[in-house]
Amino acid sequence: MDGKRRDGMRPGRRAGLRAGAGLTACWLAGGGLPPRPAMAQGFPARAVTLVVPFPPGGGVDPIARLLSEKLGKAWGQPVVVSNRPGGGSSIGTGIVARAEPDGYTLLVTANTFAMAPHVLPRNLGYTFDVQRDFTPIAMISSTPMLLLAHPGLGVKNARELAELARSGPPLAYATSGNGSPMHIAGELFNRAAGLSLLHSPYRGVGPALNDALGGQVKLIYLGYGGAKPYIESGRLVPLAVVDERRSPLIPDLPTMAEQGFPGVFVNIWFGVYGPAGMAPALADRLNAQINAALREPDAVEHFRQRGELVAGGPREVLAKATREDYERYGEIVKRFKIQAD
Repeated sequence: MDGKRRDGMRPGRRAGLRAGAGLTACWLAGGGLPPRPAMAQGFPARAVTLVVPFPPGGGVDPIARLLSEKLGKAWGQPVVVSNRPGGGSSIGTGIVARAEPDGYTLLVTANTFAMAPHVLPRNLGYTFDVQRDFTPIAMISSTPMLLLAHPGLGVKNARELAELARSGPPLAYATSGNGSPMHIAGELFNRAAGLSLLHSPYRGVGPALNDALGGQVKLIYLGYGGAKPYIESGRLVPLAVVDERRSPLIPDLPTMAEQGFPGVFVNIWFGVYGPAGMAPALADRLNAQINAALREPDAVEHFRQRGELVAGGPREVLAKATREDYERYGEIVKRFKIQAD
């Protein structure tokens, strides 16, 4: 890989993301939804299952339950959330990959979906091609990743952290596990800042957060949604947005690039996929109805309270994000030799 592009991003990616954001804005304004195709009008005639490849109570689960409520009401049919964790998300993901492409079995997941093929050993069963074996339906929401410190560390931004790390005792950062987006963020920051912060992987966000709050580990990478109450209570100090630009959710917090560490960004987003081979008319109708649900005021407020921004938009927004994340994180994982447990 060209060493001049530390983030592994192809030229034009940022412009592409901005274009995608523009499409999303038009769709959520209500003027871009396609008419319901005739061949999809009979759907659904029975219960629809939303498969979540993670345990109940995680970041994806509440999103699926909101969609379940909204779509069930719109369709007059049950929409059931089925949590199928295990195998690094391969169990639930595989259920949808093998399902009939009739719209009755859908996957609600995070963008770890696009990273997993690169970091999960094949013996865990993650043998899917995320672009060939699935139909992108709709982007749901996004939240910025943050680098946070325990207040006892005494630093207020990433620059101060870098100075402390170069002159003081070894420091470690907590993540939800090897091969996680948080781990990737930590490796990117180490490379950009010329640091050797130690990676302290946990088995999930909960244990990592508990130790960060208790001061057993002084640093943690976390999505803003999960960090929000602890920032507000002063129990964690936000040091940087680990994204390409500042977030309207926390506008006064500068990015890593603004603090002198270019190329340090990791996206967090959530989306809905179906099996490969879905009729475009059916996929378009599902997209339109999910977009309609996301525009409802209580849904917007739900995501705001969670520290997330509603995304939405045409199916290509999700397809493009999936392609770009798959390619970018594949390069990063190979460079740093990252692998999940």
